[in-house]
Amino acid sequence: MIIVGLTGGIGSGKTTILKMFQDLEIDCYIADIEARKLMNSSKKIKKELIEEFGEQTYDASELNRKYIAEIVFENPERLKILNSIVHPRVHKHFKKFIKKAESDYVIYENAILFESKGDKKCDYIITVTAPIDVRIKRILARDTTTKVDILNRIKNQLSDEEKTSKSDFVINNIDLKKTKKEVIKIHVKILQKIKEKD
Repeated sequence: MIIVGLTGGIGSGKTTILKMFQDLEIDCYIADIEARKLMNSSKKIKKELIEEFGEQTYDASELNRKYIAEIVFENPERLKILNSIVHPRVHKHFKKFIKKAESDYVIYENAILFESKGDKKCDYIITVTAPIDVRIKRILARDTTTKVDILNRIKNQLSDEEKTSKSDFVINNIDLKKTKKEVIKIHVKILQKIKEKD
């Protein structure tokens, strides 16, 4: 199975791009959503997170996302610990997903694709970019957060320059019509590359 990594900084519009690939009937795996589900359902993850971050990590049986975010987004070392607990389980879960996938290739969407070494399992990588002011505007419209929090999160992710230099395709996501054309162009190219391999 061909795996296409999809990444980009917070607010770049990965979800919009993902939806466009889903409309093309491509099976998509969203690492962040699956990680969240696993943090709420896996007893092993719960135990390790509580040991590491304290009892407040869970509010009743739900992950206390605000509490965890406040700890990890201001402390790269703590973020590394969180990722080392969660990401190996996400990789395992993704392997099961691939076995069930029915499309010509799958999209593996992960905001920290390079940081979590997820790029190593991808055949191709798409990075989504957008100007920083556009990204901040989008996040403020979408989330209950502050500009300072957003900039802290951006600081913890690789820069667009680093990501694009390691990518096969780059989508500058500002104009939706142009973005859609770009997605279709990439889709066709990937299908061609799959044919060439066969």
